Formats: sequence, structure tokens, C-alpha cells
Amino acid sequence: MVNTFLNVCAIALVMLFPLRSTAEWVQTNGPFGGEVNALAVSGPNLFAGTDGGVFLSTNNGTSWTAVSTGLTSSWVNALAVSGTDLFAGTSDGVFLSTNNGASWTAASTGLPTFTNVKALAVSGTDLFAGTGDGVFLSTNNGTSWTAASTGLPTYTLVYTLAISGTNLFAGTSRDGVFVSTDNGTSWTAASAGLTCPIIDALVVSGTSVFAGTDNSGVFCSTNNGASWTAASIGLMYPCVASLAVSGTDLFVGTWIGSVFLSTNNGRSWAGAGQDMKNPCVCALAVSGANLFAGTRGAGVFLSTNRGWSWTAASTGLTSTAVMALAVSGTNLVAGNYASGISLSTNNGASWTPASPGVMRPYAVALAGSGTNLFAGTLDEGVFLSTNNGTSWTAASTGLARPCVQALAVSGTNLFAGTDGGVFISTNNGTSWTAASTGLTSNGVYALAVSGTNLFAGTLDGGVFLSTNNGTSWAAASTGLTSPYVQALAVSGTDLFAGTGDGVFMSTNNGTSWTAANTGLANTYVQVLAASGTNLFAGTCGDGVFISTNNGKSWTSASTGMTSNSVNVLAVSGTNLFAGTRCGGAWRRPLSEMITSVEPHESESPQEFLLSQNYPNPFNPSTTIRYGLPSRAQVSLTVFNTLGQQVSALQNGEQEAGYHEVKFDGRNLSSGVYFYRIEVGSFVETKKFLLVR
Repeated sequence: MVNTFLNVCAIALVMLFPLRSTAEWVQTNGPFGGEVNALAVSGPNLFAGTDGGVFLSTNNGTSWTAVSTGLTSSWVNALAVSGTDLFAGTSDGVFLSTNNGASWTAASTGLPTFTNVKALAVSGTDLFAGTGDGVFLSTNNGTSWTAASTGLPTYTLVYTLAISGTNLFAGTSRDGVFVSTDNGTSWTAASAGLTCPIIDALVVSGTSVFAGTDNSGVFCSTNNGASWTAASIGLMYPCVASLAVSGTDLFVGTWIGSVFLSTNNGRSWAGAGQDMKNPCVCALAVSGANLFAGTRGAGVFLSTNRGWSWTAASTGLTSTAVMALAVSGTNLVAGNYASGISLSTNNGASWTPASPGVMRPYAVALAGSGTNLFAGTLDEGVFLSTNNGTSWTAASTGLARPCVQALAVSGTNLFAGTDGGVFISTNNGTSWTAASTGLTSNGVYALAVSGTNLFAGTLDGGVFLSTNNGTSWAAASTGLTSPYVQALAVSGTDLFAGTGDGVFMSTNNGTSWTAANTGLANTYVQVLAASGTNLFAGTCGDGVFISTNNGKSWTSASTGMTSNSVNVLAVSGTNLFAGTRCGGAWRRPLSEMITSVEPHESESPQEFLLSQNYPNPFNPSTTIRYGLPSRAQVSLTVFNTLGQQVSALQNGEQEAGYHEVKFDGRNLSSGVYFYRIEVGSFVETKKFLLVR
């Protein structure tokens, strides 16, 4: 099973297996990696801004510790150092730490509400922030901000900032480069010669300014942006995500995972080590002779030879997206988005990379059959391991669709759910044939076996049933209210489906379904798992729920879990493991949850709740669910990144219970939006993404 990997999540990391006075989840020691958006150096300290908060390394990336206390957003887009002060640009504005990240305080007074800060730059005592509403300036360490955008296009999104002497440069998402010579008081366009208006990176080297573009490589200006010339000879990949300077060396990080080096001011480039198998190098930082690369999904890499070779430097960086979990012998195996496969032989106390043979490390599905372990990837098909995940070989001959989102074993048959339907292998992946006749929805997100029945959960067609090993399929969705099924689980003779409208149960092999959602605070169910008579549901944004009565009622079982977008669940011995969107793997004893949970039958929540929307990302509509413990006056509104209200979804008194509302974004442009609920003193905001 795999879910879309742009889901929104909030995370605060905890130490490995700490002693607890009450029973709860604990984060395992990995897998390591994650989406690193920013890197910053302050003396001997190296900081990484990730989708899971800020991390600190005091030993050149050998190990990392979480330093996010006080951050209200886990999405850290930018970092900047000013003396002993460290600033973080997040989706909730700017935060300041004066103690190397040990604690943070908001520093956003004067910034628009819900400002997503994408860039930070320091010039003397001036601090600049690039946002979705242009540039802002603080002259007092973030205590207050004033707009500094005169001359910038209205609502321009500033991706990057760079300072050269008295000149300040801003790279935007659609309008090219702008320059200010008066500390942001006014701006003028400075894009003559640029062939791409999307500027993802800016850097200054001597008297030259370099701009990295979205699809046209690197450009150089030697006259403060008055004109630009292409500087991409030898640059094999024109999609530039990051730039860095070290002496006379200029480095480029690209969107497909390669770093390039120029020693002649960008006149020519050479590949500087291609051994980071990762989709994007989105941050670069130099510390002495060390070059660090932050990637999208695989954490941090270190080069000590100007980028010609790289080693992983992510130990302790637990912001990984775990998309799949499986038990193989005594090993626990995790499939990680963009960082391959990891292996633990001690219940998650430690993890080691285990992806040799996997060319592109998007492991999103795992399944075992005897001594064989299979991994499904997003773009390289299926891989086979015969030694509990230690090594892998390709097993995709005949698999016409390499995007494998689900795997299932039935006897000697292996099934793969892909974006082009179902395929079957009867020889352990040596060869594959299509098995999709009658399957009218090609996006297969989940597979489950019950006796001689094979079930497929699809992206937009509900559930399908095959009684002949995939030779033919028939729709089996009567009673389902959502066509989006990304989780299936079998418990005894009962079949459960996790959908965008919660959990549904079938007692007749999918002939009919009934809702089984009582107590389920979040109906966006991404994964299901069964253990004996107990059923577990992993949700987007509200963690894990447990049912001890076959889905009749559910109770939250997420105590201690601070990374609440759950992608996958797996039972290993006496423990339940959860793989999360940006917090790695978590562990909790099964007995602890089963004995401590008392199911309740009430349709009303015990406290105010605002769940993550479903689906997310969405196009053009999505559902927002919230809960009221008592009758109350409710305001539910939607804002853009500039803090402007774009929709009022609810404004009036409502009864206690769970409520749902549809939001239609067909008249809005693509991008990040926020929805906010206000009920008396209870106020909560969540982020969602419209993709057109």
C-alpha cells in the first residue's frame, strides 16, 4: 500500500525509547534520512531544516539530534545565521533560536497571517524574508517586520534571496530576478537575458551573481543583474535546485540528484560525483573542506573532496517517510520514500541501509513469501531478496508498468498492483503477465487475499474482486461512499476497506459494505492492519485508531506519537510498528494498546477536533471533517498563503458530533492553502495543497 507522498503532517521528535510514566508510542532509531530543504553552518554546528523540523549536528553530519522545541510548524524551508542567532523560515512564519536550536520562539510580528517563508538572508543587522507576498525586512532580529516589496509584482512568491555588497537580489516563482539597492525599499526587474522566469537558487561569487533556473540551467550576471548570460556548458541537467560557493568552486545541485562543479565561474561544468541516488539535491552548504548536500527524501550527504564522492551523513536524522513495512524472519524491513530500503534486526533499536541492487530507491510496497521478500518501487518495478533484505535483484521481466504500489502473495502466486492495473507472477518475479481483465480502474493502491478471493483497492473505482487469481475482475463496491480505497485488511471472514470516507466492512466478500466509523475522528484512512480480533487504522493527521469489536467502534491509540500521518502499519511479534510521513518508524506493544483502550459508542468526540482534509493534495474538491463535543458557534474558513480569506465554509451554530464540509477549489490557482476552525477559544489551522 502506498499513499500520495505530499500529505501534510506535523511532527515533534522524541528520544529513542525513553522511559515513560504512561504507556505510549516511542520512535524507533530510524530509518534515517528525510526531506532536507535547508542547511546552515554556525561555527562548529551544522543545522538541517527538514519536513520534520530542525536537526543539529556538532560533528560534521556524523550524527544528528532534533532541535525543534517551540516550532509550531514542522515544515522548515529556510535557515539563516546572524551572529549567535539562528532563524528558521517555516510554513508558520519565522522562528528565532538564541541557543543553537535548543528552543525557538515565534518572530513573525508584522508578517501576514499564515505566511510561508521560503527564503531568509542576513545583511549586517538586517534580516530579509522571502514569502508568498514578497519580501519583508526586520532590523531587530525578527521582533517586528515591515513590507519591503515596492516594485515587486503583486503576490509574487520569492523563492530565494542573495546579497552582494549593497545589492539585494530576489528570485521569484514566475517573474525572474529583481534587485534592490536600498535594503528592499524599492525593487527593479533584473532579468534581461534570462530564458526561464522560475528562479530556484541565487548565489554570489566575487562580483558575479548566479541564478539557478527551473528548466534552463545556470545564468551569470557580472553587472548586478542588468544582464544575464547562460553559464551551463557541461551541465547535463538544466533543472537547478541549489547553488553554493567555496572559494573559486561553484556547485550546483539539480532536481534529479546530481551535483556539478565549475572552477571557472560557470563557464563550464563537470559532474562532481553521481553516487547520490536521489531525486533532488535541494540544499548545499560548505563548512571548511566539507561540502554537504541536503536531498529530498534521503537526508544529508557529505563530500570531503569537492563533490567527487559522497557518503551518507544522516544518522539521527529521523524525518524519513516510511511507506512500507514487512517482517522477514527475525528482521523488520522498511521501504522509505527516496532513500531505499532499511533493515532492523533488533525491533527498530537500530537500522541499516539495505538497498544494493535497487537502482532508484522509492520502495513503497513490501511482501514476503517463505524465504523470499519482494519490494515494489515507484519507478523501477519489483525487486527480490532471498536473504531477508540484505541484498536485492530486479524481478520485473514482463511487468509493463514499473510503478508498483501494492504487493500480495497467495500460495505460489505473487500479485503486483500498479498504476496500470494488476500483474501476476507464478515464479517468484522471474516473469509477469497482466491480470486486469474487468478492472476498470488502473490505479491499484491496495491488494488483499482472503481464501481464494483476491481484492484490489483502487484510486477512483472502489474495490474489485477476482475469484480466479486475477484472470477476471468484478466490481465489489456496493455501499462504499468513496471510490478512493488505499487500504484493505482481512480479519477472520470479514473484509475491511480504508477510504477517504473512513472504514467500511464487508461480511460477504465485497458484495455489500457498511460504514464502520464510530469514534474514528479522522476519516482519511491510509492503512489498515489486523492482529487477532483487533483492527488498527492509520490516518492522515490523527495517528492510529484501534477497534476491539470488529470495527463497531474506534478509539484513538496515538499517545506519544507526534508524527501523526501514518502511511503503513505492521505487526512484528508482540509489537505494532507504524511508518509515518515525516517521522520515521514508531513502535508500541500490542498488549499495551489492547488493555488500555476502552472502546466508546458515542458519536460525539470528547474534545474539539479538526482533521486533515481528504484527499490531499486535491483537484478540485476535498472534504474537511471536524468534531464538536457540544453545541457551539463554528467558523470554518479557508485562506491563501497571503492570509487572505478565499472561502467561508461554515459560520453558525452546530450540534455536537462529527461534521463534514466540501471545499471546491476549481476557481483557485494551484498552491498551498490553509483552513482554520474557530470555536470559542479553540482555534486550529491545517494546511492543504490544491494541484491543478
